[in-house]
Amino acid sequence: MRKAAIQLSNRTAGWLFENEEGYHFEYDPLYLASENAEPVSVTLPLRASVYSSKILFPFFDGLIPEGWLLEVAEKNWKLNPRDRMGLLLSCCRDCIGAVSVVPLITE
Repeated sequence: MRKAAIQLSNRTAGWLFENEEGYHFEYDPLYLASENAEPVSVTLPLRASVYSSKILFPFFDGLIPEGWLLEVAEKNWKLNPRDRMGLLLSCCRDCIGAVSVVPLITE
């Protein structure tokens, strides 16, 4: 299983993880309880239940670089362009905008 903390304006908003069943996103209960909680995307409104999908959620997929920048990442880090979670974990820690993807070590 691969997992990442999803930060919004340097606050952990939730976790994205991939397992054999697909992709899952879950908001942190403490984040949901805070009075200034905002959704990470309009397509992922605030809720306590887990979002699940067989494909990487379009919002997160949209954070992955394209074009020449993607080619540089693929060659330098030897990444498979079809491994969307791997690309997200490798390339999206410091995205333009308020959202950051911080890879977590899982066993």
